[in-house]
Amino acid sequence: MDPLLNFVLVATVAIIAGFSGYAFHGVKERYRRTRAEEAAGDEASRILSRAEKEAENLRAAAVLNGKEEILELREAWKDEELQNRKNIEETEQRVAQRSSGLDSRFDALNEKESHQILREKELANLKQELFVATNDVESKTEEIRHKLESIGGLSVAEAKGQLLEDLKNEAKADASNLLRGMKENAERSAEREAKKILALAIQRMAADVTAEMTVSVVQLPSDEMKGRIIGREGRNIRSFEQATGIDLLIDDTPEAVVLSGYDPVRREIARFALENLVEDGRIHPARIEEVVEKSKKEIEKTMVEAAEEVLYDLGIHNVHAQVVKVLGRLKFRTSYGQNQLRHSKEVAQLAGSMAAEMGLDIQIAKRAGLLHDVGKGLTHDQEGSHVELGYRLCKKYKESDIVLNSIKAHHGEEPHHFPETFLVTAADAISGSRPGARREMFEGYVKRLEKLEELAMETEGVERCFAIQAGREIRVMVEPSKVKDADMEELSGIVARKIEDELQYPGQIRVVVIRETRSVGIAR
Repeated sequence: MDPLLNFVLVATVAIIAGFSGYAFHGVKERYRRTRAEEAAGDEASRILSRAEKEAENLRAAAVLNGKEEILELREAWKDEELQNRKNIEETEQRVAQRSSGLDSRFDALNEKESHQILREKELANLKQELFVATNDVESKTEEIRHKLESIGGLSVAEAKGQLLEDLKNEAKADASNLLRGMKENAERSAEREAKKILALAIQRMAADVTAEMTVSVVQLPSDEMKGRIIGREGRNIRSFEQATGIDLLIDDTPEAVVLSGYDPVRREIARFALENLVEDGRIHPARIEEVVEKSKKEIEKTMVEAAEEVLYDLGIHNVHAQVVKVLGRLKFRTSYGQNQLRHSKEVAQLAGSMAAEMGLDIQIAKRAGLLHDVGKGLTHDQEGSHVELGYRLCKKYKESDIVLNSIKAHHGEEPHHFPETFLVTAADAISGSRPGARREMFEGYVKRLEKLEELAMETEGVERCFAIQAGREIRVMVEPSKVKDADMEELSGIVARKIEDELQYPGQIRVVVIRETRSVGIAR
């Protein structure tokens, strides 16, 4: 067979078979779709009927729920309405009660207002009557005043002034007489015994008092020694001043040099060292330092020995070694030219003497008197007043309360708590105010006297005044026309207080007021 024909036949058969299969598939697909559409229609009918039933059920349930909610809301509204009605009724009742109360108060206020109007009318009538009566009294008083002025020859103001002046003078005179009487009684009872005690104590004192200066003079064998003291380019004098802390003054004074310094202990060490150097003759920086160190030890030993000697003389024992050392420094300490170690010894002896007369503890009085100024041995080395330094030192080394109180009380920094401390204060004043015990510079002395007289002259009624007895007494002359006898006591107190407030002075100052009364008679 022809291959081409075979190919045509095969192709024809394949085409016919393809069309036949496609036609069969299309018929089958249309049948399936028809069946699916019928099934879907049935399912949709069933779903629709089921949905309609469910919707009907839901509609019935919603209607029931709505009816129930309506019933509940209606019940709640009824309850709320009932409550509101109750509240309204209660409010109406309260308003009615308050309205009745306001009505009663308004009635009461109206009643009070009517009473007030009546009282105002009565007061107006009384005021008018009082005004008339006052005018009558004033007119009668004026008449009486004129009669009294015509009878007495004085106006009202003059009479009042004279009466007040008379009363004032009478009161001042009575007060002055009372004050004078009290003072006289106190003086009569205390002055005799005080004089006796003080006189006995002072009579037992006969210590010599030395005058210490701020400079010390060292004698030299010759003026050639001054050059050796100065040294090459001044190295010796610089070494000496640095080692001692004291200025060495070399001037034209023949065969002498001057040591100047405020610390008396350092000045004494320098004096002792310089005397040893001059005696030895070997003067150079190394030797100066060596001799100064030896002099310090020697002076410290001397001070301790001086303190121990005073303690032995007074019979005082069991004093701490450090207190003894500080007490010995008073050997080279002065106040107004008065040696402080001797001053302390005087105070101890005076206090002991007065304690013996009064039956007090003699030993504790002596101990307190000796240590009352011990702090002055520390003032060149430590900050603070000698009272505070002495108090701390004695408290540290367990001194008694009487000693501690005497240290502070003798300068008024605390009250006197023991009888012995009063004696220490009195003995301190006696020792310091004894004539010749202390020395002042001439300029300061003159200024103090001038200030003393100036303070007295500032007082009203003072005519003249004179400071006498080295400034320990001031005589005040007053004008008789301005100051009466009754005023003299008061004026002396005023001047004394001025002096206490504005002046510093040792001891005490006596103020004497003198009033001269002259009576002149003429014989014809």
